[in-house]
Amino acid sequence: MTSFPYEIIDLTHSLSATTPTWDGSCGFEHRLHHDYDLAAPYQFKTHTISMNEGIGTHMDAPAHCISGALTIDELLLSNLVAPCALLDVSAAADENYSVSVQDLENFEHQHGMIASGSFIMIRTGWERFWNDPERYRNNYSFPSLSSKATAFLLTRDIVGIGIDTLSPDRGDEGFPAHKLLLSAGKYIVENAANLEQLPPQGSFVMILPLKIKGGTEAPVRMIGLVPK
Repeated sequence: MTSFPYEIIDLTHSLSATTPTWDGSCGFEHRLHHDYDLAAPYQFKTHTISMNEGIGTHMDAPAHCISGALTIDELLLSNLVAPCALLDVSAAADENYSVSVQDLENFEHQHGMIASGSFIMIRTGWERFWNDPERYRNNYSFPSLSSKATAFLLTRDIVGIGIDTLSPDRGDEGFPAHKLLLSAGKYIVENAANLEQLPPQGSFVMILPLKIKGGTEAPVRMIGLVPK
């Protein structure tokens, strides 16, 4: 049997009642529905789930901001499996950091141009606060992506971007990355995990959302594939 030529990296946070959310409320409930019954001939344990669409490691479809745009179930699978470029700004990023065009130009100078059809991961290091939801939310102050850097990425014909924060942008700035990316038919993944395990270039990602008909957001299982 031929061995799989990639190391598989889980880029997804587990969902739980303590998962950080945008408004700070409990966005996920996993409740026991039926426990094992030793008197029954078959043993099954089941649960019910209650959650918002945009929770944990999740995807924003274009329809999240743009009326009439593509919803989760309409996204092409061919755009959800893509080459991945990782921009790591964790050494410099603080809560006020904004990824700049200079960051992207420096990346391309060192690692080569971002190829058409790529998915761009941005590692800010903010994941270190994941288990402290209040600090992770931080009154909506966390590293983000500038509007000029977003426009630069669109010139590279990317399929979307991912980031290890609640959002690639902030409300006090008018959510520029959301507007630019989603109006261009791209998608966004928020709350990515384990980005330190990806190389700058050469890996692939598989981003698999719950296929919610008419959904504007959806939790994803995101996987990185790194050549061995």
